[in-house]
Amino acid sequence: MAAAHDAYERDESEAQRLDRNYTELLQELRVAQAGVQILFAFLLALAFQARFGAITSFQRGTYVVTLMLCAGATALLIAPAAFHRMIYRRRLKQHLVRVANRLALSGLVLLLLSMTSAVLLIMDVVLGLAPAIVLAAGVLAWFTMWWFVLPLRARALQLAADDHQPDGDRSSTLD
Repeated sequence: MAAAHDAYERDESEAQRLDRNYTELLQELRVAQAGVQILFAFLLALAFQARFGAITSFQRGTYVVTLMLCAGATALLIAPAAFHRMIYRRRLKQHLVRVANRLALSGLVLLLLSMTSAVLLIMDVVLGLAPAIVLAAGVLAWFTMWWFVLPLRARALQLAADDHQPDGDRSSTLD
């Protein structure tokens, strides 16, 4: 139903809508990719610092988990471009948009977890474990609120509003 009224409101074909959706997704991924690549580079360089040999086993484990989460996020956030290249000109745009959306969401979850564990690692080194856990939990809650809770709430409110509008009057449903 969203696709039908979306095309109607925008006066675009299904192919145009898919092209627009994929373009918008790629723009969003550019923002996330920059962040994950900076974090990944920082984590890769961290292991070569002089103090790295003096970290605790908890910190070393946290570093490994953080690095692997960040590597996973990097893979998932870059995957839509690779997926597109592999299916280029195969008339699979609808499938591409659906898969790319799932890859992007999964990549954001891993990015959230890697950022949280990076804060845990750094704050453990700087402040100790107890404050690090509190601050990392705060980061997790903060990012979860803005990245997932707020958009899902807006989505639920829009669905509720759509249910209460008379048929044919969908002027507030533009995305």
